[in-house]
Amino acid sequence: MFYALATRKIDTGDFRYVHTLSDIETLNRKAMKGEYEVSAISFHAYAYMADKYALLSCGASMGKNYGPIVVSNKPARPKSLADMTVAIPGTLTTAFLALRLLEPNIQYRVVPFDKILDEVRKGKCDAGLLIHEGQLTYGDLGLHKVIDLGVWWQMETGLPLPLGGNVIKRDLGTRMMDRVAQDIKNSIQYGLDHREEAMAYAIQFSRGLDTHRVDRFVGMYVNDLTLDYGKEGKQAVKKLLSEAFKKKIIPQRVALQFV
Repeated sequence: MFYALATRKIDTGDFRYVHTLSDIETLNRKAMKGEYEVSAISFHAYAYMADKYALLSCGASMGKNYGPIVVSNKPARPKSLADMTVAIPGTLTTAFLALRLLEPNIQYRVVPFDKILDEVRKGKCDAGLLIHEGQLTYGDLGLHKVIDLGVWWQMETGLPLPLGGNVIKRDLGTRMMDRVAQDIKNSIQYGLDHREEAMAYAIQFSRGLDTHRVDRFVGMYVNDLTLDYGKEGKQAVKKLLSEAFKKKIIPQRVALQFV
C-alpha cells in the first residue's frame, strides 16, 4: 500500500512522508496518544481515538470470507474456545474484538504476533490468534484450525470483516486531510498497477515467506475495498463497531467520518 509513498514513486508536492514500521498493537497505542499525523490502526482501536482521528476512505484491510484464524495443537471445535487460553497479538486488535464477539468469556494471554505460532506449538497456550502470515503457514507446523473469524463473521452478517484502516489527525484541517487521502490513494493505486515492483519491496517484510505465499497474502488484504471502502466496506465497519458497543466490548458508540 505504502510502497510508492515510502520510495517517492509518486508526486506528493511539498509533502514528505516518513515511513515508520511497527506492529499493529504498537501503532494502536501510539495513535491513542496522537503521536502520528497518519497511522494504520485496528478498527477495534479506533473506538478509543475517534475524537482525535478521522478514518481515511482508502487503505483498509478487509477479509472477504476469510480473516484471522484461531489455531491449536490438537483438533478442536469452536465451542471449546471457552475452555482454552488463547495467545492473542494485542487487546486492541480487531482480531481480538472478533474473537470476543464470538466468545465473550475468552481466556487470553498477550503475545507478540510473530511469536504466537511458537507459543502454541510448544504448548504454552492452548490456541493462538493469527493476524499475519501465520494464516498461511500454520499447517506446516502441524497445527489445526479451530475457526476462521472472517468466515464466521461473513456467515453472521453477510459482510466482510474490517480489520485495519488508516486514520488522519482531525486538527490538520479539511484541506490537508483531503490531500493526504489522495496521496495515499495514489500510492495504493500505484502498487496495484505496478504489482511486481511493489511485491519486490513488500517481500523484505515477509519474515521468510516464499514469493507465492507473499503474493497470496497481499492479494487477500489489498483489493478493491482497499482503494475505497465503498458502501459495503463502510457498512461493515459500522456493523462491527455497533456490535462491539451492543455487547459492551467498547465503551461508547462511534461516529464514523470518512475522508
